[in-house]
This record gives sequence, structure tokens and C-alpha cells, in this order.
Amino acid sequence: MSTAPVNPASVSSSTSASDAETLRRGRILSSKLYFDVPLTKVPIIYSSSYDIAFLGMEKLHPFDSSKWGRICRFLILDGALEKNHIVEPLEASKDDLLVVHSESYLNSLKTSLNVAVIIEVPPVALLPNCLVQQKVLYPFRKQVGGTILAAKLAKERGWAINVGGGFHHCSAGKGGGFCAYADISLCIHYAFIRLNISRVMIIDLDAHQGNGHEMDFSNDRRVYILDMYNPGIYPSDFEARRYIDQKVEVVSGTTTNEYLTKLDEALKIAMHIMPGWNTFYLYSWNTLGHCFSFYLRVGWTIVAGLVYIRQSSSSSSCSKVHKTRDSLVMEHQNSHNHNYLCQPILMRLKMSHEVAGRMFDPELVVYNAGTDILDGDPLGRLKISPEGVTSRDEKVFRFAREKKIPLIMLTSGLILQWRNLYVPCAAGRGALYCYVLFVKQLSNTSMGIESFSGGYMKSSAKVIADSIVNLSRKCLIDTGSSHSRG
Repeated sequence: MSTAPVNPASVSSSTSASDAETLRRGRILSSKLYFDVPLTKVPIIYSSSYDIAFLGMEKLHPFDSSKWGRICRFLILDGALEKNHIVEPLEASKDDLLVVHSESYLNSLKTSLNVAVIIEVPPVALLPNCLVQQKVLYPFRKQVGGTILAAKLAKERGWAINVGGGFHHCSAGKGGGFCAYADISLCIHYAFIRLNISRVMIIDLDAHQGNGHEMDFSNDRRVYILDMYNPGIYPSDFEARRYIDQKVEVVSGTTTNEYLTKLDEALKIAMHIMPGWNTFYLYSWNTLGHCFSFYLRVGWTIVAGLVYIRQSSSSSSCSKVHKTRDSLVMEHQNSHNHNYLCQPILMRLKMSHEVAGRMFDPELVVYNAGTDILDGDPLGRLKISPEGVTSRDEKVFRFAREKKIPLIMLTSGLILQWRNLYVPCAAGRGALYCYVLFVKQLSNTSMGIESFSGGYMKSSAKVIADSIVNLSRKCLIDTGSSHSRG
């Protein structure tokens, strides 16, 4: 009896993928980024290392690179948070970053010019890379550690806020838009392994499309992405948009009421894709045996006696785990029981598969809470009031609370677009000339530093702090302050 020849290339590819997954799992399990946090601490994560400062350049550039520290100072001054209650994360090591990023991508960050392109700050190209690592990338790596730790704290406490993070433009092999590391993707992969989580929902409400995590999870159906963004601005990544599960586009000039109405509709849809279990009652072991074989063929999981319908992962691809609300009882039995199930039952099973295939019940919500939706932000181009941002955050937290889903909130990274102010040029005297020209142009423009944003207007730190205070007052989070105790 002859057998079909085995393709060595396919075997090699399969083995390579398996080895890579084993290596990734090993790195996650050996990571020190997950550590036990005393109950005296609240799940708000921050380090003074988050703030970016390099040779005074930050004072000349149109972003608030100290917004993270300003948020915490506002919270402490308001009495909403005590300094000694804040959790400080560890820096993500190279091994931690290799869980998602390639070696070649991380090596590319050893060139200052590449970092300058990624964060869109041309003067960085002039700095020695050791200084770039210390003053620019080290703060990013600390924020990555904070995002990864936030998932653990959210699982334990129900919620967590990383005052930094949310670098949603960075994918495994490409950075951009002031995002050098893919902290959202890293956080989710750690949660899959360390928290035994299999379904994650990303709610990305930054004004810009979250193309980084969309590309990273393009073929991973364990992740559901709700992205609400302005389609007319950076990054205009049409390829990544194909992988958004629920796409909500808000055009330039969208007002607070319009925005919140669209958000309500989006969360309502998300709520409806999270129903309960679908059940079948089996009346004989013989029937169960044949039914079990049927389920194996279509890739579904069976629990003997009471059958729970849920799509499961297969060896060939990862599938979303789905559930459905409706209870379906098998009313028809085959007259002989030991024969195959009758056609009406098979039709019901097929219909149940189709319904369940549209369902998604997350075990963790990753909320990217960008404030570049604020009115006056020249890059987000939306017209949302500070009160609208507060209401938006409250709606998302209530959504997670009602569904009893742990939630982590990220304040979102920065987006810089200097393209209207300078022409990029190579490092050296040319880059220095461009930098001087940029400063001169900035001083002549009517925009001024206060006008720039991306979650980086000077006012955005206060808006974020006020929103967190509101969450505490509404008892959606407990910061251990008088606000939380009512």
C-alpha cells in the first residue's frame, strides 16, 4: 500500500513554529515582570522613569513628555491617591520583549536614526545610542513592564491602570508614531500563558487607529478588537483595518454627543456578543459516543452528559472561544439510540455552531484610553470636551463591571507629526540644520506647544487625572481614598 510522500518543507515549518512557541512560552514563564503586589498598594502603576527627558530637548518639542508624572501629581494633590500606594513596575528585559518582537527589530533600535524615525523626533538621530537607550527607550521599557503587570493586577483586583503604555502603533516588527515597543501585544501574550486566559477584548478609543495590535493579532481569533478612530488621520493603515472586529469610524469634527452616542452603540453590540452557554442534553451513552465523533470532526468540545457548545482551539489554527445564550434541548431521539443522530438533531447542531461562531466572551479587557480626542487637538481633529472624556471612561468601566470582566486601562502613547514643519534629512550637520529650522518654524507658527497633543497637550494630564477621580467617586475603582469610600 503506497502512501503520499511527506513534504519536508511543511514538516520543517511546523517544527519551527512549534519550537518558536515553546521558546516564547519559556520566556514568559521565566519573566520577572509578574510579581506579587501587597494589598496595601492599589492597582495603579507608575514610575518616575516613565517621563522622558533628554538634554532639555523635550522643552522645545510639541508634546508633554512628562504627562505621566503630571497625572500622578494631580491625583495625589486631589487626595485621590497616596504616593506610597502606587505600584512601580520592572523594566522589560530583552528576553521579555522577544516574546513578541524579533531580534532584528530590537537590534534596529541600537541605531539612533531608526529610533528618531520611530518616535518622529529628528534631533534624537544626533544622540549617541547609549544616551537614546537611557533617556528614551528605557522609559518605554518601564511602561511596557507596567502594561504587562497590569493584566495580573486586573485579574486579581478586577481592574488596573497603567498611567503609561498604550503604544498601539507598534507591531512585532515595526515601530512608529512614538511607539517603540508593542506593549499591548506583549501584555496579551503574557496573559494567555501566565493567567490562563484565552479570550481578550481590546477597546481602543484613541483618536488614531491601533494598527500595531491589529497586525499582531490579524490571525489570532482569541482577540476581539473594537477600534473607534478618525479614519482621516495617521496611520491610515488599510491593511490593519481588515483585522478590526468592530470598526467605529468618527470623522473630523465629531462632537461630544455624537461620539458618546456611537460609543454607546458599539458597547451595546459588544454586550450582545457575550451571552451564556448553549446546552444539549444527551440521553444515552451510545448517542453521546456518536455525537462526540461528530463534534471532533467539526472541532468542538463536548462535556459528557451535559454538552456545552463552545468553539475550541485546533492544532491547525487558533479560534475564538464562543458561547451562546439560547438553551437548546435535544427533543428528538433516534429510535435505536445506537445509530447515528437523526437529521433534525444534526441541523440543530449546525445552527448552534453558526450562532456560537458569532459570539465572544472575553476574560480580559485592554482599554486604550487616548485623550487625543479632546477638542483643540490638531492631530485627533475631534471635538470632545473634557467631560466627554470622563463620561467615555466611565462607560467603558461600567461595561466591564456589568459583565464582570477584569479591565486594564492604558493612557495611550504619543503621536507626533512633524511633516508640516520640517523635511526629514540624514543625521549629521544636515539633521542639526533641520532641527534648528524646525525650532525656528515652531516659534513662528501660531499653534504653539500648548496646541499639540495626541494625549500630549499639557491639559490632557489633568483630564486623565479628573477622569480617574470620577471613576473613584463612582466606586468603579477603589484607590483607597475618601473618594472611593464615598
